[in-house]
Amino acid sequence: LSRLVDLLMSIPTLIMGLVVLSVLPSNLVTLILVMGILDSTRVYRLSRAVAVDINVMDYVEAAKLRGEASGWIIFREILPNALSPLVSELGLRFIYAVLFLSTLSFLGLGVQPPDADWGGMVKENKDGIVFGIPAALIPAAAIAALAISVNLVADWVLNRT
Repeated sequence: LSRLVDLLMSIPTLIMGLVVLSVLPSNLVTLILVMGILDSTRVYRLSRAVAVDINVMDYVEAAKLRGEASGWIIFREILPNALSPLVSELGLRFIYAVLFLSTLSFLGLGVQPPDADWGGMVKENKDGIVFGIPAALIPAAAIAALAISVNLVADWVLNRT
């Protein structure tokens, strides 16, 4: 599984998304599957690295020597200690997914009209920037505000745990 993930990660995300979406029909299900598969590789690598690091800690070894079940060790020892990097990765992956979807929509392969998307709104109004019309800047500012707010929420959750 790790070699398959390495293979998928060796191809740049945007290029892979463009190739797959240019061949397959561009609908919401295809977009969700492509984004999910491409982003799951990074989550897998981080989750595996964190779990492998925690698995060799003394408290996990002590739980194994006590004869605890694998499920108990995973949910009581490994997962609570892996929560901080996974929460921060969730925030980053969410923002990367929004940016990826907006990029695809700007290029014409994302969410198709009549459905609305911030990248599609920027694309439709990009010619107005030359004339001083801020219609393309408002969705871009919304993307930036979303990125900052998700980052702040992820930091708040990390401080609460």
